[in-house]
Amino acid sequence: MEKAKESTSETTLSHSLLSSKFKKPPKSKYAFASAMIASIALLLAGYNIGVMSGAQIFIKDELEITDVQIEILAGIVHLYSLAGWTSDCIGRRNTLLLTSVIYFVGPLITCAANDYFWLMVGRFVTGIAIGYMVVARVYVAEVSPAATRGFLTALPEVAVNAGLLLGYVSNFAFAHLSVQFSWRLMFALGSVPAILLGFGTFAMPESPRWLVMKGQLGKAREVLTQISGSQEEAEAQLIEIKEKAGIPRENPDEFVPTQKYHHTKNIWRELIMAPTPAIRRIIITVLAMQFLEQASGIDTVVLYSPRIFEKAGMRSNTYLLGTTMVVGLTKTALISVPMFLSDRVGRRQLLLSSTAGMVASLVMLGSGLHMVGDFVTAPTWIVVVCIMAVLSYVSFFSAGLGPVTMAYSSETIPLKLRAQGMGLAIAVNRVVCGVVAMTFISMCNVISIAWTFYLYAMIVGFAFVFVYFCLPEMKGRNLEEIEVLFGKKEDDRSRRMIKKEKTGELN
Repeated sequence: MEKAKESTSETTLSHSLLSSKFKKPPKSKYAFASAMIASIALLLAGYNIGVMSGAQIFIKDELEITDVQIEILAGIVHLYSLAGWTSDCIGRRNTLLLTSVIYFVGPLITCAANDYFWLMVGRFVTGIAIGYMVVARVYVAEVSPAATRGFLTALPEVAVNAGLLLGYVSNFAFAHLSVQFSWRLMFALGSVPAILLGFGTFAMPESPRWLVMKGQLGKAREVLTQISGSQEEAEAQLIEIKEKAGIPRENPDEFVPTQKYHHTKNIWRELIMAPTPAIRRIIITVLAMQFLEQASGIDTVVLYSPRIFEKAGMRSNTYLLGTTMVVGLTKTALISVPMFLSDRVGRRQLLLSSTAGMVASLVMLGSGLHMVGDFVTAPTWIVVVCIMAVLSYVSFFSAGLGPVTMAYSSETIPLKLRAQGMGLAIAVNRVVCGVVAMTFISMCNVISIAWTFYLYAMIVGFAFVFVYFCLPEMKGRNLEEIEVLFGKKEDDRSRRMIKKEKTGELN
């Protein structure tokens, strides 16, 4: 009884500290720098995905492969990226170090390929590294103070889009070279940032939440102090993290976690087989949002912008790749919107505005591409309409659905389930992304490119409805409070049932 009182008072203390005195803690340069280094992994993911957009033109010319082989080559990297969830075993930081090595090797194999088989091998290796981007996202969420989490967890998405833009820039910059040399140099440049990531990981701290799970409370306290800028806030955060990890107050700073504290064996049971109502709602919400994000068709624009603009009436490779570069620039520029607004207006409002704008843009793009079929040579105004629709579409995606979906997922899943939960979320994301990328050309041939984008518009319309009715707001909440928020509806329902039973008894 005495211990229960101590635990309750400790919990009350931690909540009061975090909710009053530390509502607006100073921004931590250490946390920001660590998040920036981790985000290089996302920059590399974006580059290796985006570079295929223009490289496929030259690969097709040199190796004489079909459209079906092209769409498989472009999309299969997302399915390859399902490999390897090791962050719970060797730590977030060591996993990022491993990622840098794979990112260095993969593009070099691709650029050295002389046939389709070795292209697929290179993309397989690169895909494994892309799969580890979940670790970078989890790491950033776990080193981010609550007051600036919306800003810092948007950094990985900024990095992805910066990588896409760099891929488009390399497409445009090397397009004038010989067919045999241009695409090889495009891929080879992807190995350079991997070196920066590898050396940068040595300056990063380990995730404090991972350290707590491993029983290294002293090291966790040191890291929390560094990233929060306050010893008192660090202690308050440590108390909350320990509560969620099931570690009692009396544990020393260094101890060996027992089965009671280390939940690896039971993690999938708690996540999927027998989740609590709150966990079930969290997982359904996260997986649904990951599905809807990629089913919106964003990767068709990322990977096939030159083909889309060609269907709209453009012919010159220079114009096709130049306009695609503008798309990448727009997508990257607008990604800063949720960084500055998610902690002010909230994640939910950004998602609603984003999906509404995407629906309008996709309908406009579909209409423009539909009208092209009525002309032998497309008028300039239709080409302009299609370009503006694509730019509008990627702008709305970058201002909401893209970055906020990932940030929302990483901050929603509880600590003990986070690595596996985010791994599952990324698996859904990558599978849907791969399917969309590998079916786009075929769908355009079957139902037309215009109706393909109308279909994406309907999916995004459903996403708007889902966000409106199913997503609670996360703004300003600590990671350790969120499970309670998702269980609120269930608790309210239980209270209403109890009230009705009592009323019935009284009557």
